[in-house]
Amino acid sequence: LSSRWETCWFKVELSIPPAWAGQEVHFVWESDGEGMVWRDAQPVQGLTKEGEKTSYILTSSLKETEPHSLTLYVELACNGLFGAGKGSMIAPPDPDRRFTLSKAELVVFNRDVYELLVDLEILLDMAQLLGEENQRSFQALYTANQMVNVCDVTDPSTFPAARHLAAEIFSQRNGESQHTIHAVGHCHIDSAWLWPYEETIRKCARSWVTVLRLMERNPELTFACSQAQQFEWVRSWYPGLYAQIQDFVAKGQFIPVGGTWVEMDGNLPSGESMVRQFLQGQRFFQEQFGRICSEFWLPDTFGYSAQLPQLMCGCGIRRFLTQKLSWNLVNTFPHHTFFWEGIDGSRVLTHFPPGDSYGMHGRVEEMLKTVKNNKDKGRVNHSAFLFGFGDGGGGPTQKMLDRMKRMSDTDGLPRVQLSTPDQLFSVLEKESSQLCTWVGELFLELHNGTYTTQAQIKKGNRECERILHDVEVLSTLAVARGGALQYPASQLQQLWRVEILTINAPKLAQTGWTELLVVEDALQYYAEIRRTGARLQEEAVQSLCGDLLQPKAASTESTLVLNTLPWERTEVISRTGPAGTETLALVTVPSMGYAIVREPLVPPQPVAVRRQEDGAIAMENGVIAVCLDALGRLTSLRLVDSERESVPDGCCANQFALFDDVPLYWDAWDVMDYHLETRKPVTTLLKPLEITLAGGLRGSASFSLRIGESSTLTQEIILDATCPYLRFQTQVEWKEAHKFLKVEFPVQVRSTNATYEIQFGHLQRPTHWNTSWDWARFEVWTHKWLDLSEHGFGVALLNDCKYGASAHRNVLSLSLLRAPKSPDAMADMTHHQFTYAVMPHLGTFQDTGVIQRAYNLNFPLHAVPASSAQCPAWSAFSVSSPAVVLETVKQARRVHLVCPKSHLCCPPKAEDSPEAVVVRLYEAHGSTVDAWLQTSLPVKEAMLCDLLERPAARGRLPLEQRGVRLSFTPFRVLSVLLVLRR
Repeated sequence: LSSRWETCWFKVELSIPPAWAGQEVHFVWESDGEGMVWRDAQPVQGLTKEGEKTSYILTSSLKETEPHSLTLYVELACNGLFGAGKGSMIAPPDPDRRFTLSKAELVVFNRDVYELLVDLEILLDMAQLLGEENQRSFQALYTANQMVNVCDVTDPSTFPAARHLAAEIFSQRNGESQHTIHAVGHCHIDSAWLWPYEETIRKCARSWVTVLRLMERNPELTFACSQAQQFEWVRSWYPGLYAQIQDFVAKGQFIPVGGTWVEMDGNLPSGESMVRQFLQGQRFFQEQFGRICSEFWLPDTFGYSAQLPQLMCGCGIRRFLTQKLSWNLVNTFPHHTFFWEGIDGSRVLTHFPPGDSYGMHGRVEEMLKTVKNNKDKGRVNHSAFLFGFGDGGGGPTQKMLDRMKRMSDTDGLPRVQLSTPDQLFSVLEKESSQLCTWVGELFLELHNGTYTTQAQIKKGNRECERILHDVEVLSTLAVARGGALQYPASQLQQLWRVEILTINAPKLAQTGWTELLVVEDALQYYAEIRRTGARLQEEAVQSLCGDLLQPKAASTESTLVLNTLPWERTEVISRTGPAGTETLALVTVPSMGYAIVREPLVPPQPVAVRRQEDGAIAMENGVIAVCLDALGRLTSLRLVDSERESVPDGCCANQFALFDDVPLYWDAWDVMDYHLETRKPVTTLLKPLEITLAGGLRGSASFSLRIGESSTLTQEIILDATCPYLRFQTQVEWKEAHKFLKVEFPVQVRSTNATYEIQFGHLQRPTHWNTSWDWARFEVWTHKWLDLSEHGFGVALLNDCKYGASAHRNVLSLSLLRAPKSPDAMADMTHHQFTYAVMPHLGTFQDTGVIQRAYNLNFPLHAVPASSAQCPAWSAFSVSSPAVVLETVKQARRVHLVCPKSHLCCPPKAEDSPEAVVVRLYEAHGSTVDAWLQTSLPVKEAMLCDLLERPAARGRLPLEQRGVRLSFTPFRVLSVLLVLRR
């Protein structure tokens, strides 16, 4: 079989010999492709050789009344547990690989022999691993030796005596102080890593149906399962299997955990994307299983934002489990059980399984490592043990369970009990008084190339986050103002689910993938968000603005400009003139509203562009003045009012640099620190800098460079009237191999810390490499901006779709493109477009509006032709404090009113279903501040709610003449329900 990612079907007709009466009969299937057994049109057993599942139990003791002849179907996939790489798991797929069925047999399974072998395995592991100084190791060794002497393999009647010897050892109990291991079945499945989405769905079905078969035979088995998206896939594709899962959920064995739509990336998604992960996930679990999750479950992602604790708490979660920081390349994380405190002060109880894995096999060695490796001995005496094959699915096996049954309470080994996440965390909470607290991000010292690899996915993510934001704002305002538009709730939910699937799955969004097929899937998803989002936005604008829009056949010089951000903006826009030509206009638009523009504003100072005698080009707009050399490099960047120079003497900013990029193993994932030793400035000029726009409202100059052996870069450097930053619109034809392209900005600023935007806030990281913790962060992530400031002055670097960055000493660097060759041999080999900007500023980045300018760069104004109707500018929302950002405006899905007397949340009556709007704001400066939320919408009631849109007890907010007063502490996120008059 050779068609990768496809499946083929085998019809298997079985006839069990009558002579096998009373015997345990298995159907054995071995192939290097994953399979699933179907019986009576339902999946009944997953088959994965790499996952130690090669048989389907037909009967545990054949009876005359049982059918002796039956027909099964086996669906065989042309991929293994970890895809179809050529010679290596992460290598590009092998187009010539063949998948072979090597065995299909009907066999009698000798349970007694199997149990003897498991006994001996445990005893020999104890003898080998407990050490010569431990008498239990000798007791185990001598018992195993006695068993061999007693047992005659040709005489089954000797087996019970041998097993009795083992049972005596296993029944000798521990003391009360022994460490307790909470074993929970687990099966981590990457939604898309080395396989496409449809194969993920099959992996879920194979793994979960196997778990159900184990639960039928082992009612004590518990299994933690995250990712609402995967539940939804199984619900849609395998309804019979899903109904069985619901039954085992009700029994408390199959345990939904995590509370998110997928096991999301912890770094790159925006704050609102992370909120939607929890909102979609928790709502799914509530609707399908009658409860939300109390623990966040994220065992395999590449770092954890310092804003996550607050988002967890806002979604009803105060417990967190992961283990990925055990992968740190440089520093060993100092805790396994601790409190994690976010940038706002929120704390969650956090546990890393001390075995440093989410795919244990129930072996003695793993149990001993769990105890020995625990960094919090003395503080807690309980820990998690997640067992089952993972990443590519598979899950627990019977042998894993049988091993642990023998170790449940055996002297010399930790206690092992099959448990649940709730039982574990409940015990840890009781033991938590002595736990330490870790403040700030949980930074993974590995896989930091993933911030840059697959640049089109990053760009698509940022764009689609913006599209969904704008559609929600405009649709909400249109409905609130009484338009005929029906809020597109179901369509937005579907688009959000696509968005939070594609960027939030870490191995999907951040790595080079195994197949161009999967990349194309994701890019098509983004294209669908763009298409549908454009249509929904057009419908919202039509409903919101109605008569203000230009009739199709008419011609007018008026333009309707819409602003979806919560502050007034004065910017240069491009608009279509009466003759259909594109013209520039300087416009002012109120916060979260619109204005009709007829006569553009005249800038206080036009942009001046001139070529100097030495060939350099100078541009100035009254705010900043720049000088560019023939290579497009900044030799000078000054604030006009202060004459403060940003570029150090003898240095050039906007300097492109190319690095050799050959990681130790994880090609698409990693960038190693030694790549910094291979820096080569890009200086090969294809087209020297020349003026493309001579000034006025906009000045610009463009140039082209050769990069490496076969890549080219073209850039237009743009300065707009009144704008405090210089933009760099960049296009790259990227055709490199194992190269890393960055752009560098040396600045005349001295500071030991740089500031990086994260979700709903920012944090600082050192610009020096004093300690191993410092230099391990030679490549970090940011969102829309990073800033290096000293007292009174600083320089910020803004971007519209990049995430990798660094600030070492006085050099700000933005990571642009990588060129790994596995698992996707063609990763990033295409045309790229992106924009970044540099903004010098006096004072702090907070006071000079860096945060707002970065938003402006990412959320352009919308300009549409307008009618000649007269209309004043209109603003829906504004906030009195520049420290507070109104991030989200959306329609509430369902309002639960707060009962005035009890302050408890109570369901509304049928007649009480008012339209409601959710607005989400956050404090962005790191300050304590009161702010007034002002709105022109007809609000009759306001109340605080959590991130799941559940009204807070005692959360009513008075409506005052200035609006709604909100109190913020640093980086606090607040959500407010606004109930509107009809």
